[in-house]
Formats: sequence, C-alpha cells, structure tokens
Amino acid sequence: MDDSRETISGQMTEKKVIGIRRLKEPMPTPLKTRVFTVANQKGGVGKTTTAVNIAAALAMGGLKVLVIDLDPQGNACTALGIDRNELPGMYEVLVNDLPFSEVVTKVSGFPHLECAPADISLAGAEINMVSFVSREGRLKLALDKFLAQREASGARIDYVLIDCPPSLGLLTVNALTAAQEVLVPIQCEYYSLEGLTLLLQTLTQVQKMLNQTVHISTIVLTMFDSRTRLANDVANSVRQHFPNELIDIPIPRAVRVSEAPSFNQTVMTYDAASPGAVAYMGVAREIALRGSREPGNNNLNNGANSA
Repeated sequence: MDDSRETISGQMTEKKVIGIRRLKEPMPTPLKTRVFTVANQKGGVGKTTTAVNIAAALAMGGLKVLVIDLDPQGNACTALGIDRNELPGMYEVLVNDLPFSEVVTKVSGFPHLECAPADISLAGAEINMVSFVSREGRLKLALDKFLAQREASGARIDYVLIDCPPSLGLLTVNALTAAQEVLVPIQCEYYSLEGLTLLLQTLTQVQKMLNQTVHISTIVLTMFDSRTRLANDVANSVRQHFPNELIDIPIPRAVRVSEAPSFNQTVMTYDAASPGAVAYMGVAREIALRGSREPGNNNLNNGANSA
C-alpha cells in the first residue's frame, strides 16, 4: 500500500505521509498566540473530545498547538496516546512550580502538537493550593513564562487549548484566569444549556476579580442528532442568543468519534473521512480563520453579550 494518500470529504482535504497527516491547504496563522479554555459546567457534553479533535485538526493545518490537560481523569492524554503515568504533569506545575518545559511532550504522528499531561494526583491540587498566595493565577504565571520562552526561541505556539474538569473549582478558575477566550461545547440537550448558564456566572466573577479580558468567543454544538426536535430546539436557541460566538457546524452524534479514544487516537486519525472528523475539521478551520483576521473585522472581542 502506498504511504501517500489523498482524501477529499466535504471541507476536508488531507495527505497522509508515513503516518503523519497534513492538510494540503494549511490553516492561517493567528495574529498572536490564542489561549482557549474549553469549559462547560455540565459533564459529558464533549469537552475533552472537542478539545483534542480541534487541537489535532489545527495541528494538521500546520499550526503549533499545545493541549493542557487540567482534568484529573486525564482523558485528553488517552485520546492523544500519551502515557500520563510515566510523566510529570500539571500537578507538578501547579503545586511544585515545575516549569512547563519539563512536562510538555510531543504527540506521536503530529509534528506540531504537544500536550501537558494530567493524572489522578491533580485531584489533590486544589487542596494543596488553598494556602498559596495568588492561587488562582498559578497556571497563568507558568504558562505565560513558557509561551514567552518559546516565542523568544522562534518556536511560537499558535494555539493553547486547556481541557477543564466539569466543576466550578480552583482548577477551572485557574484555566479561566490563564485564557483570553473560552470555547464552550454544548450538547444539544437542555441540561447542557444549564451548564452554560452556570459557566456565565463563574465567568462574570472571574472577569471582575481576576481576568478582565477573558470572554466566550466560540460555541460548538456537539452530539447533534437532527432527527430529534430537542436537538433542533437547543441549536436554534443557541443561534438566537449567541449568533456571533456560535460556529454553526454541528458535531454529529457518531460512533467513530466515541470509538477513537479506545484506540488512543483522535477521530482525526482514527477515521479522517467520518462525519465527525469532517465536522471538527470545519470547526477548526473556522476558528483559524477568525484568529487570522484583523481585530476590528471579527467578533473575537465582543464577548458573550447576547445572553
């Protein structure tokens, strides 16, 4: 079998060469490093799935991407094929002041994708940080230093995606303090909208006390089943209230998306021609296009002002 293969499916054009996938048409580079927190207070809405697949898609587009796994379950590491038990991770960064450069590891098959791993020890970080001065800003301090070092060395990271736990705890607050933008995956069910409401309340407090610039810039509809009235009603509600933030490329409820992590892969490599992969690629490209525009010509700084 030839190692070079091209596939065209919807918006996706890819080329596989010796196990590495790249798009024939690269994605545009952002004006500066964009740091996203991927969050929704409701669990099971596809936060980790969305974070790793968008990260993989951006990396396939030639962009340099860092995934920060801030969930003690470490599911982002699983999907990216990283053995989180063999490496120091985010617990050491947040609690022991270990530099990011000591924990960041490359993701196999993606020359431009890296990950800062997490394991179950991260569950104790919130307790250990209670007595720390400026405990809400520890992630921001470490990340800013790392990004500055990479940029100074000529290896600027284009995108950072922080995968959060489904909670309102100190880890999520650290993620919101470190980011400029929030990406919210919304499962097309009612409870996911409730999770968005709780996130907006948390975000308001973080904006007042810790990070005035962070805002919801991107909303993605996940697990969409066009056959159900509820899914369409939820999608229409999001379109009405968040017209600027929504990337209106729903991610379908698909078996291949769910199967991929069991093979330590994202769906982008597991089945690149599947509907889920095509949808995530479309979302990633739209994110990249928004980031490449002049600030006055896009909606990145509008915030979630439509709720």
